[in-house]
Amino acid sequence: MAKAIIIGSGLGGLATALRLKHKGYQVTVFEQNHYAGGKLHAIKQDGYRFDLGPSLFTLPHLVDELHDLFPAIDNSFSYIKKDVGCHYFWEDGTRFKAYTDQKDFVNHASKLFREPKSTIDSYLTNSKSRYNLTKSLFLEKSLHKWSTYFSLDTLKAIVNAPFLGLLNTLDEENKVFKNPKLTQLFNRYATYNGSSPYQTPGIMSMIPHLEMGIGTYYPQHGMHSISQSLYELATKVGVEFRFRESVDKINYNNNLATSITTALKTYKADIIVSNMDIYPTYKKLLTQYPAPKKTLEQERSSSALIFYWGIDREFPELDLHNILFSNDYPTEFDHIFNKKSLSNDPTIYINITSKETKTDAPAGCENWFVMINAPGNYGQNWEEMINTARKNIILKINKCLGTDISQHIATEYILDPCDIEKKTSSYRGALYGAASNNKFAAFLRHPNFNKGLKNLYHVGGSVHPGGGIPLCLLSAQITADLIQDAS
Repeated sequence: MAKAIIIGSGLGGLATALRLKHKGYQVTVFEQNHYAGGKLHAIKQDGYRFDLGPSLFTLPHLVDELHDLFPAIDNSFSYIKKDVGCHYFWEDGTRFKAYTDQKDFVNHASKLFREPKSTIDSYLTNSKSRYNLTKSLFLEKSLHKWSTYFSLDTLKAIVNAPFLGLLNTLDEENKVFKNPKLTQLFNRYATYNGSSPYQTPGIMSMIPHLEMGIGTYYPQHGMHSISQSLYELATKVGVEFRFRESVDKINYNNNLATSITTALKTYKADIIVSNMDIYPTYKKLLTQYPAPKKTLEQERSSSALIFYWGIDREFPELDLHNILFSNDYPTEFDHIFNKKSLSNDPTIYINITSKETKTDAPAGCENWFVMINAPGNYGQNWEEMINTARKNIILKINKCLGTDISQHIATEYILDPCDIEKKTSSYRGALYGAASNNKFAAFLRHPNFNKGLKNLYHVGGSVHPGGGIPLCLLSAQITADLIQDAS
């Protein structure tokens, strides 16, 4: 039986393992940690359960498709659709519930922000059109194969290119709204791929359609259940996992990838797929092979500073997803991408899974995932930055919610860019690999195959089509489609 080796058990690695198993390969996954899932991990502390990584779940059918590959295996993975995508807060007392139904969103936003319904409705309709026009080209196929460009879908995208917002920034596209708060709300979607709304192209205005058009979902047992359901499925269908066994080297001969070496031994394979960030893949595993300099020198996406707080009371005004906006959005992103620091007025995201899964916190309490966007790790004084950020976060929460949150923090765990880099091999702790701060970013990402080494492939958030749960799953689909069935 043909053998496939996967380096890393992040979401892209798990999904690729399942797809290659379905193609008839004997699959072995090597993972440096003692668990599968990469950033989709969780911890329990003092009676509270916290999802450590991604907290927004869209395009759930991409997970369903993996379970459907093996219909004989019982599928316990389930999820619900949310009626409200996010609760938004500003320091001046403005509060907004973002409904996932377009009509409800338009009605509520028009009333609160005094914006014409036609303007908001047109924006969301355009978001859907841009998504539908470009998903086949940018999200579902390899951008690095000529065959991708000889299709009807590609022709449609090219014909409509002037209407896709490629020449404007997202912020410029969002200036269609007269109310700056509504512009800020839609500018936030740049952070879904770790970019700045003042630099990323306007085509990113298609992202709201994922959340409001297709829907926002919640896995019944938390985000960790996404990775764990795939890991459990993989073990049931015979995928082998070798935990705490880091790969030290990818071996090749005559431009053909042949094996990998760990501290224990060398393992031969017909197919090798790296789910490791593309930067350490070259710098650590392919040290003697010429690296794609331009690709590795791309600007990194933002990272995150996350406080996991056990809160000893409940806040009924909060929901699963909550945003407390900065008063100065441009300065916040200038600090992240230009100054490699944190502004004193950060936008705060609070995720509370105990709103849906009551057992994630003790009775009468809540588990808060409190995150701010942060620069990558460039050797800053993180201890000082974390202490200052914690004070600023508490100050903003107190202003927006009219409380003294410091009195209610019963337990705390902190994850910073240095931890993210160390635990997930993400270069500089970037959450999404390269940033999308220019209109050519999608084409500059590393392809899902290796142009120089046959039988070596790449998957995950640092390669095409990008980071985040849906894109990592699509990356696995693209990668597996490039690999022939086992003979």
